[in-house]
Amino acid sequence: MLSAVKLVILDRDGVINHDSDHYIKSLDEWVPYPTSISAIARLTHAGYVVAIATNQSGIARGYYDETTLHAMHDRLIRLVEDEGGRIAYIAYCPHGPDDKCQCRKPLPGMLLNIQRQLGLESLTGSWIVGDSLRDIQAGEAVGCNTALVRTGKGLKTENQGTGLEGALVFDDLGQFVDWLIE
Repeated sequence: MLSAVKLVILDRDGVINHDSDHYIKSLDEWVPYPTSISAIARLTHAGYVVAIATNQSGIARGYYDETTLHAMHDRLIRLVEDEGGRIAYIAYCPHGPDDKCQCRKPLPGMLLNIQRQLGLESLTGSWIVGDSLRDIQAGEAVGCNTALVRTGKGLKTENQGTGLEGALVFDDLGQFVDWLIE
């Protein structure tokens, strides 16, 4: 078991790539924010391990399948690697909100899966970066430091204000990375 790993867990839609209320259903719809790929690479260069935890209920709803999801993740991995970065693990929840699974954020199941996959003793002191309250809640449940970005649904989440007392707020992933590595 590893204990002294600097880990940053990222939500996907709204943090790394543009989000849509109609779901990201195809490779063509998966569009990264201009600075997100280089931000992930900068985390890697600074010695951080990067993982992703993403709710993907569009699978349960029949909007797309796991093959399409894997194509999006393959493109993400390739773009990050082309910049010299690395994504250590991608955890996703394919379930719908009524499926009573343990992995869908705000529950911490995906984060605990990341912990197991990376062989970590604990997630305490790691970071989770999201654009929704459920990202923050999942991180808090396992002792992560929390950051909200204003991209995606983040500005709306910030304006609602409740449940974010311990979270730092940044304009986007690039600004969070600037702050973290300086």
